[in-house]
Amino acid sequence: MTAPQDASPHRGLAPSTRTLISLAAAVIVLAGVYFARGLFGPLALAAVVVIIVQPVRGPLERRGWPRWAATTGMIVVAYLILGALAALLAFAGVQFANLVSQYLDDLAKTVDQVTAWLESFGVEGQVADAVSSWLDPSTIAGLAATVGGTAMTVLTAFFFVLAYVIFMAADAGRYQDAGARFGATRPATLARITAYNSGVRRYFVVNASFGAVVAVIDGVALWWMGVPAPAVWAILAFVTNFIPNIGFVLGVVPPTVMALVVGGWPLALGVVAVYCVVNVVLQVLVQPKFVADAVNLSLTLSFFSVVFWTLVIGPLGAILAIPLTLLTRALIIEGDPDSGWLRYLSGDASGAPPAEPAPARAKAPEEAPAASTRALAVEASTGAASDGPDGDEPDRPTT
Repeated sequence: MTAPQDASPHRGLAPSTRTLISLAAAVIVLAGVYFARGLFGPLALAAVVVIIVQPVRGPLERRGWPRWAATTGMIVVAYLILGALAALLAFAGVQFANLVSQYLDDLAKTVDQVTAWLESFGVEGQVADAVSSWLDPSTIAGLAATVGGTAMTVLTAFFFVLAYVIFMAADAGRYQDAGARFGATRPATLARITAYNSGVRRYFVVNASFGAVVAVIDGVALWWMGVPAPAVWAILAFVTNFIPNIGFVLGVVPPTVMALVVGGWPLALGVVAVYCVVNVVLQVLVQPKFVADAVNLSLTLSFFSVVFWTLVIGPLGAILAIPLTLLTRALIIEGDPDSGWLRYLSGDASGAPPAEPAPARAKAPEEAPAASTRALAVEASTGAASDGPDGDEPDRPTT
């Protein structure tokens, strides 16, 4: 018996050859993006911001605003969003640096206590050294310097983002006529672009909404427990909410370490408990349902995209991982009519054919004789009832 073959016919090169050529081309493209990440990152961020604020244009134009005025309104809203994010990050960075300098001696004592506690349980020196290295004051100070350097890099790229927003907002006003011009010849392409823009907007609206709720609850809880700088950790919780799957871990570690320094293990465990109750319920149980409805990505692909795009374009890739993955799927997979199964594997069931009904269950061998016996019995009884006294013809009325 031969193995079943795919329904789509082979055209041109063999499938394995096409796969190898596609992978080679992807490596070349990604290598170019990696070396140009300083330009690509701000460009991608500006594109996402313009996509988010694009719905502002419609109401303004319906109110009679000219196109240039509606474009100006989009730019103002985009600048307000970027300005608010930059102010939050700058405030958090400055406060974090002050915390490190203020609690540096206490942090050193905590490291010694953690090391001694691990050794009391018989933990080998290498493990204890590895744990203590993560909590070493010089490591934390280096992290603060890295955060400060990253903030300066972001501020340096901020000028390019602002310029990109202006140009892209102006082009968006011109591109809104694409449906009227190319709707008859390129309906599938326009539909994919529209679906992508809508998915990106829903994704960020959902994450921003849940992130704001989580940040407020975490900040109030940390303030009530006496953890220093609760506003910094609330901002961190808001920002890391845009990082799928691993954002919770990135957001809980710094306030837990700070609680361990100022209040010992009870306060640190209390912080972990609060984050587990609030963040796990909202970010792990509730939010993924809304995100899945917005982007239709599998959990595995969402997690991999964070790691992958962070490696390619840096820390900004963790926040832009989902939009970049959606863009890649829209450009490469959704345009190919034979790639419905790839869309299904990525989490989008809309490109897959409907499931075939399950075949009827075959009768078991032991059921077949019994069924035949019952059929013969029914037939015999039917014949006996319909035949005459001799069993050959029906009864006739007698006179």
